[in-house]
Amino acid sequence: MPAVRIALVGAGSMGSLHARVISQSERAELAVVVDPVKQTGEKITERFGGVWAPGLDAIDGVDAVVIAAPTHLHHQLALPVLEAGKPLLVEKPVTSTFDESAELVALAEKNRIPLMCGFVERFNPAIVTVAAMLEEPVHLAAVRHGPYAPRIRTGVAWDLLIHDLDACLRMAGATPASVAGSVGRFHPSSVPGAEDVADAVVTFDNGAVATCSASRLGHRKVRTLSITERQRVIEIDLLRRDVTIYRHVSNEQPAEAGLGYRQQTIIEIPELVSNVEPLVAQLNRFLDLLDGKADIDEERDSILSPHRLVASMLSGEPLTV
Repeated sequence: MPAVRIALVGAGSMGSLHARVISQSERAELAVVVDPVKQTGEKITERFGGVWAPGLDAIDGVDAVVIAAPTHLHHQLALPVLEAGKPLLVEKPVTSTFDESAELVALAEKNRIPLMCGFVERFNPAIVTVAAMLEEPVHLAAVRHGPYAPRIRTGVAWDLLIHDLDACLRMAGATPASVAGSVGRFHPSSVPGAEDVADAVVTFDNGAVATCSASRLGHRKVRTLSITERQRVIEIDLLRRDVTIYRHVSNEQPAEAGLGYRQQTIIEIPELVSNVEPLVAQLNRFLDLLDGKADIDEERDSILSPHRLVASMLSGEPLTV
């Protein structure tokens, strides 16, 4: 089949990563790079191919669109793309408000247009491996901390926390019943009102609980997810892309005086089911949607739940499903 001609909208840091992945794919072609700054756009096209264009008029001749522009521009960029009937992969979040995100999802559903949100952690090999082995999670705990990045000064809830809320939703195997959270605003360079720390607690209808913590004030990068089941704990390091399983088997108080308490735990390190770069796997999923190899309804229906959790947590309003 001929390569899918893709227009990339946004030639910044994330856009350059998408450009590399698209250009290396045997199934896709980077046809157009849309960016208002010619120098920025041509820097990408010189490395990865395609032609630069200043606006969305250039998408007329392409098969699909990837939006990797700043979040506050997503709605105004995605709306004409979907109105033009172009399949769309948009970086997370779809937009920075639930209502605008829901509007775009509804438009894609009405017109039967493939729509995908860039939840790239869904394709982390460690996440893929663990998702296939889960039995009955009762507690999930995610941490996403790192140093301050001056290029992203908006709130961490939409930028970071949404990844882990999405992961917990998919891992829990249950419907969220409530969400509560707290935020902290500390950094003088952040957009006024933007949170630098956000912690959320989600309860599910089967009694499971998830806690997610995001911060851009850390002095080391941490990306972890711990999943507790009654018979084991599964720990994921998303940076190293590895999985460790712990099973506690015994407690013992030695008879010899002074030797203290002793316990035994079995440790397992399962082999990962994939070693594909997450961004590559995400692009392949998008192309599968276009080829009819993946369900566009299932993909679209997975988008709004994490957006709903972030919106509810930030507003303090009850969660509505």
